[in-house]
Amino acid sequence: MSKQEFAALKTESLPGPHDITRTELGNGIVLLVRPNHKSLSVAISGFLQAGSLYDPEPKLGLADFTATTLMRGTANRTFGEIYNELESMGASLGVSPGAHTAGFGGKSLADDLPHLLALLADVLIHPIFPKSDVEKVRSQLLTGLELRAQDTGEMASMGFDQIAYAGHPYRHPSDGYLETIQAIKQKDLVDFHARHYGPREMVIVITGAVKPETVLTLVEESLGNWSNPDQPDVFQVPEAAPLGETTRAHHPIEEKSQADIVLGVVGPRRKWEGFYPALLGNSILGQFGMMGRIGDSVRVQAGLAYYAYSSLSSSIGPGPWTIAAGVAPENLEKAIDLIKTEIKKFIAEPVTPQELADVQSNYIGRLPLSLESNSGVASALLTMERHQLGLDYLQGYEKMIRDVTPDSILEASRKYLDPDRLAISTAGPPL
Repeated sequence: MSKQEFAALKTESLPGPHDITRTELGNGIVLLVRPNHKSLSVAISGFLQAGSLYDPEPKLGLADFTATTLMRGTANRTFGEIYNELESMGASLGVSPGAHTAGFGGKSLADDLPHLLALLADVLIHPIFPKSDVEKVRSQLLTGLELRAQDTGEMASMGFDQIAYAGHPYRHPSDGYLETIQAIKQKDLVDFHARHYGPREMVIVITGAVKPETVLTLVEESLGNWSNPDQPDVFQVPEAAPLGETTRAHHPIEEKSQADIVLGVVGPRRKWEGFYPALLGNSILGQFGMMGRIGDSVRVQAGLAYYAYSSLSSSIGPGPWTIAAGVAPENLEKAIDLIKTEIKKFIAEPVTPQELADVQSNYIGRLPLSLESNSGVASALLTMERHQLGLDYLQGYEKMIRDVTPDSILEASRKYLDPDRLAISTAGPPL
């Protein structure tokens, strides 16, 4: 399909300023509501400024531990009562850890929204972290870390972060280490919650069969009086200096039949003006179709990898731009050399018009599909608010994609992808 054959998006059907209501509550909560009266349900999504970037180094994983234990009981409800109430409504509610924020999300019928918001408020404001449940969660987290230590892909990824982000907050895994999780006490969870959970810079998105004014009243009733004067300022992520030269490390794991590779560079922030050329370029490099040029070269043609793809992670801070592959140990060096060759080709000359047209068509065509559910819309609105993209972001999305050119992809790629200054992390059998 050529670029001229794209079917234009119907922007009037996309969420935008005409049907998104954004309100800032007096205590700092930002509320976004988008009605969808074709549905009988509602979806809630949101975040608080309580991610792993706020962890003290001796207790890395504290934010993760706190979020994971949050629903184990409150001052008003036991663990069992929380889940019995959710089950009786046919609803869901959960809290998830992240680097910058702790996220939350839920679904219910529209009639049950008052009850779901009351449960959410109770969980966020009044958790008690029962000691017996803390130990159960600790056991689960430690088991996960033990499994991570035997996973070649996970260890290669963690090694990449330690090389590429040396001295930077992003170098730490959000789930911590065995020794740091073991060092965390129940009081640490209580204290972390007391300091970092609060309404300032908190965002709630609600979509579905609701009226904005009704939702605003419900949120004010459940969360409007919440305050936390001890909340620190939002963590400001510093820049990460690129490596001066290619740096490599291997993590040996005995008795493994596969080696995993993660190599790449520190990439752009989500708000960088060249983000879309980099994003579409990454799709051509190692995602579109059978994992792009990387997949075709390393996996299909050379037969060197079980999988091979590239990834550009958008973040508030400078996210990683990486290529990952799983290979037989004897193919490790050949695969790394071939990936380097593909990077050199990628920054040597522009992508073809057909490659660009294909990925543009893919990105434009899949946007409406991602917005078919209330949860999909809530996720999109949350991303818009997180990165301050504006309520009209989706209206301008198609133009931003269409405006990407082969030359702009080449410029963005050359800015970041340097085959002579790569972080190369591998994990697998001892070399």
